[in-house]
Amino acid sequence: MIGVVAATAAGQAMAARLAQAWPGEVRVHDGPVREQLDAAWGAHDVVVCFLATGATVRLIAPLLVDKHTDPGVICVDEPGRFVVALTGGHDGGANDAARRIAALLGAQPVVTTATDSAGLPPLDGFGADLGFRLVDPAPVARVTRALLDGAGAVVVSDATWPVPPLPAGADPVRLVVSDRVEAAGDLVYRPPSLVVGVGASRGVTAEAVAAVVDAALAAGGLDAASVRALATVDVKADEDGILALAAARGWPLLTFPAEALAEEDVPTPSEVVRAAVGTPSVAEAAALRAAREAGRGADLVVPKQVTPTATAAVARLVPRGRLTIVGIGPGAEDLRTPRATAALRRASVVVGLDQYVEQVRHLLSPGARIVASVLGEEAKRAREAVELATAGHAVALIGSGDAGLYAMASPALELAGNDVDVEAVPGVTAALAASALLGAPLGHDHAYVSLSDLHTPWAVIADRLRAVAAADLVACLYNPRSRARIAQFDEALAILATNRPPGTPVGVVRDASRPGQHVHLTTLAALTADPSIVDMRSVVLVGSSRSRLAAGRMVTPREYAWLS
Repeated sequence: MIGVVAATAAGQAMAARLAQAWPGEVRVHDGPVREQLDAAWGAHDVVVCFLATGATVRLIAPLLVDKHTDPGVICVDEPGRFVVALTGGHDGGANDAARRIAALLGAQPVVTTATDSAGLPPLDGFGADLGFRLVDPAPVARVTRALLDGAGAVVVSDATWPVPPLPAGADPVRLVVSDRVEAAGDLVYRPPSLVVGVGASRGVTAEAVAAVVDAALAAGGLDAASVRALATVDVKADEDGILALAAARGWPLLTFPAEALAEEDVPTPSEVVRAAVGTPSVAEAAALRAAREAGRGADLVVPKQVTPTATAAVARLVPRGRLTIVGIGPGAEDLRTPRATAALRRASVVVGLDQYVEQVRHLLSPGARIVASVLGEEAKRAREAVELATAGHAVALIGSGDAGLYAMASPALELAGNDVDVEAVPGVTAALAASALLGAPLGHDHAYVSLSDLHTPWAVIADRLRAVAAADLVACLYNPRSRARIAQFDEALAILATNRPPGTPVGVVRDASRPGQHVHLTTLAALTADPSIVDMRSVVLVGSSRSRLAAGRMVTPREYAWLS
């Protein structure tokens, strides 16, 4: 939740914009500023002050107690030009909130936390989005200083997790990611890697369940901080002792049908248990099943531990990697979305066409691995990205414009299985960038067609063009004409001309939003007579029979009733 403090009319107007954009998340306080701040301080995760930084510092000084518990505090200046993360950058969430608010207000976020400024992940929150818990925060300042001084870092882990990149160094600090009690390093994080399976007699007490669970963890030398859930058979879903322990420890309780658990291959099956509940294993099978569903595999690390009224076993999941498919936009920095920029900075591996990698190299975090390849190696890029993500890494596969439009999303998603987490970050397409430069040629129904016959037979493409022509759709042509492929573009124009007049407006945009951008407005007849202005770096928008020029701009009417 975000609490907002404002004093002036300008501040109150910006506060209202936040409340309107994020209803239910923002509360705008009123009254004297001191009373507003006192009311917001204990009630919200982040406090946004539309005040000068000096005034805010004096107001919050008596309220500050501990950076781990205080809310994050943000200042926004009177004209709304700067959004300053003042305190609680990491623990209080001020840094992320400042970026969100700045994007909404069209302002500049000001984040001065040392790691953020250096492009490094905050060590006190390292892996927080993966569920990591820092065992001891005391060394964070010392280790951060070493990292900033160039020591570098190395992650030592029980398994490959999709963690953010870290810079290398000659004498690196050790960040240890482990569920083992004895694990040691400069900083130790507990990942949510364990599932405890439990079985119990009817009427078992919470104390009895706790005793066998703790015994199982101790037998494996495992830390309870890494337990992500309890698991059992569904007939035990209402067992008070199990429910009470789950609630006391803050662990979700996962239940499975007996027939599902019976499919699990376990080391200590019991026919007695099968006769009682319909599966030869409860604790081991439930632990394995739940861990496998949360990851991309599972291992039983502690076999069944038995007491007179309860059993417990522990499974460790194999972490799922992340594949983020990122559209980096048409080329201009300000047409790349903030979400795309954040995804690139979070990735530990970036896979892409070499020229696209160069466009975003300056955004990548220190230590990020780059896997670049040349034009024509799309299948190789897709395969490498999926393989790296499946192995557990945080991978960004980049594509120009939107990666889902004639780019890398479809070949990658054809290969990716359900053992990897996939996210797509949309981007501004070349067609949209070109359309904006031309006017509003895509104002009504339109179709995208790629004229490249490398993977699609030309006869198929020609049939699609005939359908577009017959439907009188605006045609947005990708990959229109290369040095070796000329006749296809000529035929495409001839097909479209069958259903629209020679004077139909056509826009040709080369290198939309990039250096050397060229915008050319012509007609279907003129372009047919001289198509030499078109190449593979062009996007061609052929109007419908209703498209026209208005004050030198290409427009396809929406034909709203109120305009008539």
